Amino acid sequence: MKLSDTMATPIEEKLDQNLKVRSGMVHVSDGKCRPEPLRLSLTMELLTLQKLEIVTPTSSQLNGPPMESKERMVQITRQKQGGLGLSIKGGAEHKLPILISRIYKDQAADITGQLFVGDAIIKVNGEYITACPHDDAVNILRNAGDIVVLTVKHYRAATPFLQKQLTKDTPDSDNDVTCAELKADEGYKSSVNSGTISRSCSRPMSICSEPEKRWADVVAVPLMMAYVTRYIYGTDKLRPNAFEVRGLNGLSTGVIHCDELAILSQWLKLITDNVVGLTHLQMKLYNRNFAVGERIEYMGWVNEGVINNNISWQSYKPRFLLLKGTEVMLFETPPLNVAGISKALVVYKVYQTMFRIVKESETVDSRQHCFLLQSSGHEPRYLSVETRQELLRIENSWNAAIVTSVIKLGRKTFAVSHQGKSGGLTLDWQAGFSLTEGADATMVWQYKFSQLRGSSDDGKSKLKLHFQDSETRAIETKELECQVLQSLLFCMHAFLTAKVASVDPAFLSSIQQT
Repeated sequence: MKLSDTMATPIEEKLDQNLKVRSGMVHVSDGKCRPEPLRLSLTMELLTLQKLEIVTPTSSQLNGPPMESKERMVQITRQKQGGLGLSIKGGAEHKLPILISRIYKDQAADITGQLFVGDAIIKVNGEYITACPHDDAVNILRNAGDIVVLTVKHYRAATPFLQKQLTKDTPDSDNDVTCAELKADEGYKSSVNSGTISRSCSRPMSICSEPEKRWADVVAVPLMMAYVTRYIYGTDKLRPNAFEVRGLNGLSTGVIHCDELAILSQWLKLITDNVVGLTHLQMKLYNRNFAVGERIEYMGWVNEGVINNNISWQSYKPRFLLLKGTEVMLFETPPLNVAGISKALVVYKVYQTMFRIVKESETVDSRQHCFLLQSSGHEPRYLSVETRQELLRIENSWNAAIVTSVIKLGRKTFAVSHQGKSGGLTLDWQAGFSLTEGADATMVWQYKFSQLRGSSDDGKSKLKLHFQDSETRAIETKELECQVLQSLLFCMHAFLTAKVASVDPAFLSSIQQT
């Protein structure tokens, strides 16, 4: 069968040097031209499109470092003995990048087959280390976990210098990594053999120069915080049996077509699971910099519906959503570091914002899995995600963020009038509702959250709260006026939601009795 006639094939799974790789044939197009057959290859951190090539390798091309200085992502599994199996030189204090100076034979870095002396480490688990001093880079690598994703770029000019250092067979200088987790304390094997340099590599160099078939990379899209969609970009039109993946580096897979819906669903699940896993890892790295009440609960891609008066249909723009501490944020692109989190396009307080899942019967177009965010004083934002599972993840994270924000807020007081007198209605996480009047804040009445039986308002300023007396069981109605009624209602909803989400027994009991 000719390659051009190849149909999409079931997904195969194999281990390549301890790295799980899934692959299968698909068809790929730019959305306009006829799709062409390519192989789709998936690792934990990369989605790669490949085409079959026939090449005659030269000796200089065999098992050597990459000829082009493009960024690459490599996953390393830390070993108990030997750690990452590499040494580094350089650092900001030397005005040098963090360079791999040694790779130890048969250890973690060597086993990947994708790391070379002269590679500069740009990111560790998505965290930039290009501006780090040498010792800081050591600590980051030391604490990077058992599965470490390195983003590297090869510097050919540095390789001869580093190899020259190895020929001297001198011990690592103070500028090398000396911790046991990065180099082997036991079983150390020098890369110097009889005075000649050999790459400390367990991969034998082929001596065959016969033409061979191989899969050459067409495009490699990093999955860290990648954008995955089945919709035609910017619309509510779902592509039949097709999807697209866009990476943070600006690269796109193009439109990937699968002949069978089952294969499409399997690819989408595998890719999405990897994106979610890597994004969660990045979230944990960011959260190292924040106190408990300020940490990120959720981050991921959503699509925002944008109403345009010049066209008859609604368009969509990708937005990156963060739930952090007491705030919900929307970004045009994901923040690449902690400093980037302060550059959100939109920031709302969680306790002053309503989150509501849109029923299928209420959606404005063909987009599914939609929800509304409405903050007091702002127009509602209509958002959608790709799957029901992702929508539920956001809902659960929202409930957790509500609890966090309300507990941190503690209490909130709104200026109101009651029976013609000015006062303050206070929502208190511990005490519930209370009304005070006068300059000395005299308490007029107080009720627990569990005593609230209902409320009604006129949509402008008037509010009625219906409480049940704990002794007589009678319903007592309190009428109030508030000039920021929407803000009061949203905040009240947040406090009540937080009570439910935190499983307050009295409140849950009161819900069951009504």
